[in-house]
Amino acid sequence: MKKIEGKIRKAIDRYSLIQAGDHIAVGLSGGKDSMALLAGLAAISKYYPHPFTLTALSVDPCFSNTATDFTETSAVCNALGIEHRVKITNLGEIIFDIRKEKNPCSLCARMRRGALHDMCVEAGCNKLALGHHMDDVAETFFLNLFHEGRIAAFSPKTYLSRKNITMIRPLVFCPEREIINAVARSGLPTVEKSCPHDGVSERQTIKRFIAQKENEYPGFLKRTFTAIQKADVSGFGITECIGSDVIEEK
Repeated sequence: MKKIEGKIRKAIDRYSLIQAGDHIAVGLSGGKDSMALLAGLAAISKYYPHPFTLTALSVDPCFSNTATDFTETSAVCNALGIEHRVKITNLGEIIFDIRKEKNPCSLCARMRRGALHDMCVEAGCNKLALGHHMDDVAETFFLNLFHEGRIAAFSPKTYLSRKNITMIRPLVFCPEREIINAVARSGLPTVEKSCPHDGVSERQTIKRFIAQKENEYPGFLKRTFTAIQKADVSGFGITECIGSDVIEEK
């Protein structure tokens, strides 16, 4: 985890993600990315020059009307001295049973994010850390390019004015494969995915595209990310811009 920790610290410093006194909510799905983020931020909080505190927040969509087992995830939080709050929802029922969405991923992500925002406010947190990594940045870039004809990704830091919280993404310098290896080596438990639509989204198609290009042109992922930085796409620039977009929520 030391390598991941170092890259989280790099992102924090590069994009000014954390200030002294921040109470940061970690969006904890229980997957490899959020577990790596939690462990990395917990380690950094012990020595970072600008003190901050953490609370872990999990939104359970209850896919197939079954509650997610967060027992091991909560045990990790307890060992780290971090409060873990879980919100049980009926998002799975709404999306798959009631609305019968053919392309559910976008709606599910928005609804889960909205629930996380509310939990963040209820917990008294001023920032929400999400586990999006370098692969996610590239995938979002290509999704926007191929499907909408625009040059954009998500930002490393986004202020939500209505909730008065800032979303931060400290894993953006971490390739997914490094996260997978770090979580496996450290023995961190993960929650098994239960979404019935997992693996069949358009994002998965883009993920396969990037993997293919990485095989044909080794280093393709990192060069794509470097190009996004050099072009200052969505606040990832390597100039003085720190990627602090402001979103006025509806």
